[in-house]
Amino acid sequence: MSDLTLFFKDISKTDIPKVGGKGANLGEMYNAGFPVPPGFAVTVASYDLFLTENKLLEKITEILKDTDVNNTESLAKASEKIQKLIIKSDIPEDVANDTIRSYKKISGFFKQALVAVRSSATAEDLPDASFAGQQATFLNVKGEANLLIKIRECWASLFTERAIFYRVQNKIPHEKVKISVIIQKMIQSYVSGVMFTIDPVTNEKDRIIIESVWGLGEMIVQGSVVPDHYVVQKGTNAILSKEVSDQHIQLVKEGVVTKERDVPKSQIPLQKISNEEIIKLAKIGQKLQDHYYHPQDVEWAKEGDNLYIVQTRPVTTIKETTKTIRREARTKKLGDEDITLPEKPILIGSPASVGIGTGRVKIIKTPKEIGKMQTGDVLVSKMTSPDFVPAMKKASAIITDEGGPTSHAAIVSRELGVPCVVGTKVATTLLKEGYAVTVDGAKGTVYLGSKVKIQESEQKVDLNKKYAHTKTATKIYVNLAEPERAKEVSKLNVQGVGLLRAEFMIAEIGIHPKEAIKQKKQASFIDKLAKDITIFCKNFYPRPVVYRATDFKTNEYRALPGGKAWEPVEPNPLMGFRGAFRYVTSPEVFNLELQAIKKVREKYNNLWLMTPYVRSVDELARVRRLVATEGLFESNTFKFLMMVEIPVNVILIEEFIKVGIDGVSIGSNDLTMLTLGTDRDNAEVRGAYNERSEAILWSLKRVIKTCNKYKITSSICGQAPSTYDDLVKKLVKYGITSISVNPDAVGRVRGVVAQIEEELIK
Repeated sequence: MSDLTLFFKDISKTDIPKVGGKGANLGEMYNAGFPVPPGFAVTVASYDLFLTENKLLEKITEILKDTDVNNTESLAKASEKIQKLIIKSDIPEDVANDTIRSYKKISGFFKQALVAVRSSATAEDLPDASFAGQQATFLNVKGEANLLIKIRECWASLFTERAIFYRVQNKIPHEKVKISVIIQKMIQSYVSGVMFTIDPVTNEKDRIIIESVWGLGEMIVQGSVVPDHYVVQKGTNAILSKEVSDQHIQLVKEGVVTKERDVPKSQIPLQKISNEEIIKLAKIGQKLQDHYYHPQDVEWAKEGDNLYIVQTRPVTTIKETTKTIRREARTKKLGDEDITLPEKPILIGSPASVGIGTGRVKIIKTPKEIGKMQTGDVLVSKMTSPDFVPAMKKASAIITDEGGPTSHAAIVSRELGVPCVVGTKVATTLLKEGYAVTVDGAKGTVYLGSKVKIQESEQKVDLNKKYAHTKTATKIYVNLAEPERAKEVSKLNVQGVGLLRAEFMIAEIGIHPKEAIKQKKQASFIDKLAKDITIFCKNFYPRPVVYRATDFKTNEYRALPGGKAWEPVEPNPLMGFRGAFRYVTSPEVFNLELQAIKKVREKYNNLWLMTPYVRSVDELARVRRLVATEGLFESNTFKFLMMVEIPVNVILIEEFIKVGIDGVSIGSNDLTMLTLGTDRDNAEVRGAYNERSEAILWSLKRVIKTCNKYKITSSICGQAPSTYDDLVKKLVKYGITSISVNPDAVGRVRGVVAQIEEELIK
């Protein structure tokens, strides 16, 4: 074959001038032994010959000379004129003949293969300027005539609005960018996805990030669905975390047409690829980075049992450090107005591009509306696409309903250095035009704004002896933390451990969990935690042990060895970075606890899991998906519970239950503080702290009654029932199913419960 077409076997990474960045990468990988589907390139020489024979270069230059790329209308007109010129022009005979001969060779004579037709610009996929998605891709192309049509459309895509704008913004002369077209045998993807050999959001170098969807991978790039998200540690190939996403739609091939179809119901909640395949992909990713000496952004696909690499390009958004951005002061200016971030975000999504941006909300529904964006606005859209790039360039921050951290919108946001939060689900409906908001791209959060008398304990009646062995309908559990006390306390007349605090055990391990991961000591961390939990499960078996996942506040986490490197200094840790929000923000840390739980449950199936401090229904759903990913729900002895300790838990209790929980446990300490707006540890306002106030009693009754309605368990594990007998009586009357108290209060509380149950029977 002439230089008008080149097969992958004849291409190396030095051939960018001939076949563009994409083609050079594919040839390099093919010859290095990576699993790349066969194919060939219609070279830049073919494109140059096409321009020359049709005398197009002068016409294109003339059109672009008078184009203002910052004027949406001017840019659109220029793009339309140039693309029409290219599509209507004839392909030179030599180019057409060479292309058809090469197509027949990969098809096999007398056959017509399905192929992917992809653009490959000479300035694309370079270390300092990623043009990801700037030109066209066509899938499931079949037949010689269709192939030639798509090649011409690929050439025309070099002059889309976004491509023209991108070159001008990156100061790349139009005439210097040429285009090749890659023809690659089509992989019929059952599953597909992307892989980064560095964390693209935090730039952590010891991570490999893999995302996957059912069907063809365009769904990830478009941001149409939220993909599965897997994090693998380099060196150990340990899967640090997995977040499996329900996927309802997929792109599939029907004949020669690519169509959007529903995912079968039984398939919707499943993990897209196995753990073994995750590790296999991660190993390929590491080899690719080693081969190219640079972190890679990889596209992959699965056909049958085989994994294929269909593209790789350098990651272009690596920054020296993100720590300074993460620790940035939480006060920003909007015009002349100081904005102080509230403690609680109004929206939570996936972090996509680090930094903090403030501005007025501008909702853009289609690319036709990008003209209304002003510099400094916060762009809010259902999902962005490459057509949005001119508006994204003006934005101080970007928020989307859909998409993941590896969607095209996220990649471009990082390239532009614009803070971005994706996958919020409701941004376009919750936010209104003109709202002043602050976007924290590192945490995936959006904020609105640009800005007594001490209660005496009642006299206790010693009922320990009288009711020590009495059976009660209301179960009595015990609160515990120290493994050393497990054997002793297990001898009490209790139905189990209603609150096993994780914090003491983790503090005893002696290292911050993120530091353990950094030092590749997570296996030891898991083993030590599992060993301590086993002590409780063994001594109380078969009675249940309810393990409350870690609820360290940032000031407490900072106290752990290595903690200062990972924890921010917060003005109010009580309402800060804690509880369930940590699990969805740092799933690799939560995964350490899940692995320990799985390990313990291999021998003791009386271990349950409880999630603390859940700020929203969506947050609970995301935590549940993380737990489901580890297969814990496959056992009918496993129970998943939620703490009720924030007013939102009380207000939306029915919605939380519908997520799929087996029960709740009321944390009366935090619930009292957050409902009454006081701090029990602050001597100045401690007198306002009242666990028996009307507001708290109303909350307790509402939660318990609702749980009974939905036939799930209700419990309480705060200090209040260990202190106040009258409160215990009210709880029993409300219909609570269990009460968890301090070990020294077990006998007395059992006695109070027995008395009130006797009265109720009478």
